This record gives sequence, C-alpha cells and structure tokens, in this order.
Amino acid sequence: MSNDETFQSVSIPDTTRSRGGRRTLRRIGAVLAGLVAIFAVTTVTDVVMHATSVFPPVGAPAMSSALFLLAFAYRFVFDVAGSYLTARLAPDRPMRHALVLGAIGLVLSIAGAIAMWDAGPAWYPLVLAASALPCAWLGARLHERRRSV
Repeated sequence: MSNDETFQSVSIPDTTRSRGGRRTLRRIGAVLAGLVAIFAVTTVTDVVMHATSVFPPVGAPAMSSALFLLAFAYRFVFDVAGSYLTARLAPDRPMRHALVLGAIGLVLSIAGAIAMWDAGPAWYPLVLAASALPCAWLGARLHERRRSV
C-alpha cells in the first residue's frame, strides 16, 4: 500500500463544515431575534396604547397626525434597539447583519404601506419605510461604539 492510498483511506471529519453551519444559523438567528423583538415590543406597545385610550379603539376612525407621530417615535426607538440586538448577536460583521434587518424592515414597510395606504396619513408609511435603514445603521453603530469602549 502506498502513502497515497493510506491517506485516501483515512477519513478526517470536516469540522469546518459544521462550524460554518452553526455560524450561518447564528447569523440567521441574530436577524430573526431583532425582527421578532421589534415586532413583539411594537405590538405590545400598540395594544397598550389602544387599551389605555391614548390611541382610539381599533376600528375607530383614523388617529390624528400627532398620534401617528407618537407611534413613529416609539417605532423608531424600537427599530434602533432591535438593530442593536441583531448587531450584538451577530457572530461577525454586526453592521451588515443590522442592515439586513433594516432591508427586511424596508420591504415589510413598503408592503404595509401598499396594504394599508388609506388607513392613515400618507406620510406615516412613507416615513416608516424611509427610516428602516437609518435605524438599522444607528443600532449597529451604537453597538460598535459600546463595544469599542
């Protein structure tokens, strides 16, 4: 048996493949964690705002522009926080992961704007869509600054 045949018969497990698979799952998980966190906190806040009569009851005539501005303000904060979470959980390239989350938010905001165009003032869904990527960038940037301190 030659040396070449000996090396061909010995199988060495490919651990890089399993580590790469785990890293991919961690990447997806980081983005999903941010998305779920934003969705959950925003939904709970919306429900509380309706239940406490800050917002009108669901199905009532549209809210005032001031109330839509309030909704945008807390969504902005939650989007930044969710992007921060994504960047923090990312196994590498936190900014890229946060921006992927922002791109998903942009697509979802555009879909929501199309589906609910007549539900409120036209500026609201447009501002939500326009703020998705800046919020993602800001969340990742806050993570980078905190990590460097």
